[in-house]
Amino acid sequence: MENLTFNELAPNEELSFERFQQEVLADYRLVCLSRETSLLGRKEVLTGKAKFGIFGDGKEVAQVAAAKFFRPGDFRSGYYRDQTFLFAAGLADVETYFAQLYADPHNDPFSSGRQMNAHFATPNTDNEGNWLPLAESKNCSSDIAPTGGQMPRALGLALGSKLFRNVAELHPLTSLSHQGAEVCFCTIGDASTSEGHFWETINAAGVQQVPLAVFVWDDGYGISVPKQFQTTKGSISEALKGMQQDGKSNGIDIYTVKGWDYAGMCEVFESAIQKIRDTHIPALFHVEEITQPQGHSTSGSHERYKTPERLAWEKEWDCQHQMRLWIIENQLASDDMLQEIEQAVRQEVRDAKSRAWEKALGSVQSMAVRAVRALEDAKAIVPADLHHRIDQTIQHIQSIKEPSRRDLLKSIGQLSIQHRRESAFASVHQLYQDLEQENRAVYNSHLHQEGPKSALRVMPIPAAYDAHPPQYNGYEILNKYFDQLFASNPRVVAFGEDLGYIGDVNQGFSGLQEKYGSQRIFDTGIRELTIMGQGIGLALRGLRPIAEIQYLDYLLYGLQPLSDDVATTHFRTGGRQSCPLIVRTRGHRLEGIWHSGSPMGMIIHALRGMYVCVPRNMVQAVGMYNTLLEGNDPGLIIECLNGYRLKEALPTNLTEMRVPLGVPEILQEGTDITIVSYGSTLRMVQEAAQQLSTMDISCEVIDVQTLLPFDLPHVITASLGKTNRILFVDEDVPGGAAAYMYNQVLEVQQGYQLLDAKPRTLTAQAHRPSYGSDGDYFSKPNVEDIIRAVMEVCGE
Repeated sequence: MENLTFNELAPNEELSFERFQQEVLADYRLVCLSRETSLLGRKEVLTGKAKFGIFGDGKEVAQVAAAKFFRPGDFRSGYYRDQTFLFAAGLADVETYFAQLYADPHNDPFSSGRQMNAHFATPNTDNEGNWLPLAESKNCSSDIAPTGGQMPRALGLALGSKLFRNVAELHPLTSLSHQGAEVCFCTIGDASTSEGHFWETINAAGVQQVPLAVFVWDDGYGISVPKQFQTTKGSISEALKGMQQDGKSNGIDIYTVKGWDYAGMCEVFESAIQKIRDTHIPALFHVEEITQPQGHSTSGSHERYKTPERLAWEKEWDCQHQMRLWIIENQLASDDMLQEIEQAVRQEVRDAKSRAWEKALGSVQSMAVRAVRALEDAKAIVPADLHHRIDQTIQHIQSIKEPSRRDLLKSIGQLSIQHRRESAFASVHQLYQDLEQENRAVYNSHLHQEGPKSALRVMPIPAAYDAHPPQYNGYEILNKYFDQLFASNPRVVAFGEDLGYIGDVNQGFSGLQEKYGSQRIFDTGIRELTIMGQGIGLALRGLRPIAEIQYLDYLLYGLQPLSDDVATTHFRTGGRQSCPLIVRTRGHRLEGIWHSGSPMGMIIHALRGMYVCVPRNMVQAVGMYNTLLEGNDPGLIIECLNGYRLKEALPTNLTEMRVPLGVPEILQEGTDITIVSYGSTLRMVQEAAQQLSTMDISCEVIDVQTLLPFDLPHVITASLGKTNRILFVDEDVPGGAAAYMYNQVLEVQQGYQLLDAKPRTLTAQAHRPSYGSDGDYFSKPNVEDIIRAVMEVCGE
């Protein structure tokens, strides 16, 4: 049956009984389809065909009702129990759902087998990295499991509509938006509303007035913890009443509905979502009296913590049961008609599950056949006394009824390793290498862009200068650059604390809000988490946001969405989604514990999947902004706090210059020792090198420029081949970024073979920097520290 919606009627067309009946029964069929999928999915996990299952049973009717008003151009930022919504929206079906449950990398269209079930995504770019016509499709940002993690991103997706509506320069981008008519549908479990992510997002949405529809599925529990221990007053809608907009101020609309009341939810959702679409006033829908028939997940049983009375209530008020009663009471169908639907759905789900399993198993079985053939070929040429060993491996592979890739690789790998020195096993060795390489490509690809939109493919363009270039302060260089950038690229927007009206605390945006408008350059509240969320959502919608964290120390507040969401988006969607967010911040040496941070080790380990740029001056920073803007990869640019008032020559090609990522720059050539550093510390390294030259010690000074990626052409190893000594200097704590650089050069690049003296790292102390100039001097590497370290290495 076709899934019609009430709002598909033509103007002045009345909804006939027959059409209404058809729509209701189509919706009931979806409810049954999703419920049967949950029931069968749990069985598949418990029989061992899948590792884990988390399902949307109990939420089917509410999600069918909500999905009726989900239109092309809209976005979903959701919760891992939204399978019914995806089925109703036409973005998933039962077969693809089971493909993901089985972690089938070739047939899971949402994550290529990289995420557990019910984590959905739709592409936002094509294989070449070009933006798809998002205004013409129903869109789903990639789900993440961290509870509440969908909230910050949802704010950004909704903010996109506000910008597309209010920024005239964006109106021609009709493939991305219908001038801001899109709503972001955000879903969350009631217990997860306890997370700070939820409160910060709701507050920011109420302040900014963006078209965000938040659906809270309230089943009364957070795993085993009842909601009276989760939420003030035991009700999120009651707790939020102070944010209810009253027509005289900003705020949100709040609606309460019952999760079993199909007709009531359709009525509320239709008018409320249209109001959101028209007015951009956000709303929260508290969907109460939801049940969870199978409990939280396949890892436990809800009978352990729910009373018999609660379980009996859930059975009676189960949404599928209640919708069935309502259909019969309103004479929309007989019991026999509904039984016919239910029986047909059960068979449909079983058939889809079987197809998904056959496909998932088939690709592995074909690999097993290939392996057996290669082993039989090897048996024909190895000595007879080794035949039994190959036979054992073949028998083991053939005995596994439902083999996995791991089973195959482990069996063949053991044989290859045990006979690694025997040439007769060459075909076995080759088979193992081939299979390992093929499967690593399946599971280890797409951390970054791999096509034309890779930032690593951007051709470098050096800064160009007049014969006698004018000198400007670093912040003035940035200001002139951002002025030209906003004039030439309408997709770029920038926001952060104090960035708009006063032009940021270091004046990089001074005067630009007045010139380009408060919709493109604007202030935010002190809320780093949702500043990152705004950037994520805007980037997913095809804009090019520059989201500012005022000081690097405060990045911790926004680290979770960067680590769990931005850095993994391209990977966890198998390359289907791009999130080209640029995070701008400033850090390193200033004075004081909270404004002098250089937590680079934390950053480079938490943000694999983003590029981390550490420019030594503002001209370098400009080139890095341009490189990131030309690609589709997300990046973090850390400007030097003490570089804003240093004089620099002004390039003539500010918006054209490109600094290549992952390519260090040799700032000073030398023959005795290689000193590797970045950012503010380089100025101290250069001063130390100058003094060392008077002592007949020749230093080669290298600026890594980016920590992620790190020295792709092995510039540092080439230098080490000349000097045979190396010192890594860094403002991070011991074992942080200096240890990372040490590992990259000496182990990954195998620079250890070139050493004539013990390699050294020179870092800050293990504590936060103490306040004042003296505190800075004794907390972080200084010129004298560098000179002593170099003399020690060269004196060995």
